[in-house]
Amino acid sequence: MANDQPEGREYDRTCGKMNIPTDEELEALGALRRIKERVRAIKEKMAAISPSEGEKERELLDSLEKELERLREEWRRWERKKEDAARERMIKLGHVER
Repeated sequence: MANDQPEGREYDRTCGKMNIPTDEELEALGALRRIKERVRAIKEKMAAISPSEGEKERELLDSLEKELERLREEWRRWERKKEDAARERMIKLGHVER
């Protein structure tokens, strides 16, 4: 059987299906959703605490604020991963060049 491909190269002649959103995008979206749920829970706790109640409550509020800041940074990381995954999908689909 004659092979019309250049020697040393193999080509896949079938088109595979691509999940949209991709697994990477779904992973990032799931992480973002979980972060949002945690942020809501923390904000509910913070709303129930009055800083004038005492030192223990102020410390708890400070701790919750630090957790919110950590979650903001985690959100930014996952947002970047989601954007990178979307860009990679667009490259694979041929809509964007590297």
